[in-house]
Amino acid sequence: MSGAGSVVLAIAFVLLIGWRLYRRTRKLIGRQPSRKWRHGVSVVALPLLLAVLGLGAAFASREALLALLGGVAIGIGLAIWGLRLTRFEHTEEGWFYTPNARIGIALTLVLAGRIVWRLVELGRMYGTPLRGASQDVMRSPLTLLIVATLLAYYAAYAAGLLRWRMKST
Repeated sequence: MSGAGSVVLAIAFVLLIGWRLYRRTRKLIGRQPSRKWRHGVSVVALPLLLAVLGLGAAFASREALLALLGGVAIGIGLAIWGLRLTRFEHTEEGWFYTPNARIGIALTLVLAGRIVWRLVELGRMYGTPLRGASQDVMRSPLTLLIVATLLAYYAAYAAGLLRWRMKST
């Protein structure tokens, strides 16, 4: 791929990530309907993704695996704290929860900052941010720490929401 094509592809990739983070962050603010099926999917899918990352991290290095495990511990702790700060309600309209927006927004911003930083680093190393990016994630303990924190947070938070719904129904 030519240099100009790589730059266009990198810009498109950054814009896509930015758009997804914006959409995700908007969902973190305000009252949200509780959907058991959605919580259940998160409780199953996110730990499976963490297990796949853990397998890759175990093959990459000891530091990568420790970073991933540290991220899981931090994410679970933040989820417990976040659930304590969440407002739960059952109305005639249905089941709703209002999460603490600061935690979710902070985690999203940390991930966005890390993605931008890695793209800049990879661009300097390889001449294009996307060449070698997939295998490089497993070599970066800091990136694994952040990704594992985010995935564990959302998995544990969803488990807490599911637990609340099961107890309340």
